[in-house]
Amino acid sequence: MSELPVVMVVEDDYALQGIIEEALVEGGFETDILASGEEALTLFRGGLKNYKALVTDVALKGRLSGWEVAANFREADSTFPIIYMSGAHAEEWASRGVPNSIMLSKPFAPAQLVTAISQLLNSVPPTTP
Repeated sequence: MSELPVVMVVEDDYALQGIIEEALVEGGFETDILASGEEALTLFRGGLKNYKALVTDVALKGRLSGWEVAANFREADSTFPIIYMSGAHAEEWASRGVPNSIMLSKPFAPAQLVTAISQLLNSVPPTTP
């Protein structure tokens, strides 16, 4: 079984999914790449994996936006690391994003994503087993 931190990525653009997955794997993370917020919440609530961070596009196909997905994660864990990605909605982050999250405006360098996740993971207090 892998000991790498698992990052959930919610992105409905398949070309971007591959770029993000490659960057995170090279950065030392395991990934679950999903295309909808509904899928993300189902997996997260199922508790089968110990996700360490959420990376979500803001504008998703389906019923839920990235804002709503992140809010649900934070309801379950008030310190859960959240990274938003957006090409058109970055200016809404201040009013719609959860506290202590990071917004990456598309296009961004893959290394920026790895750095953002590492920064948030290093700021989360360790959990006791």
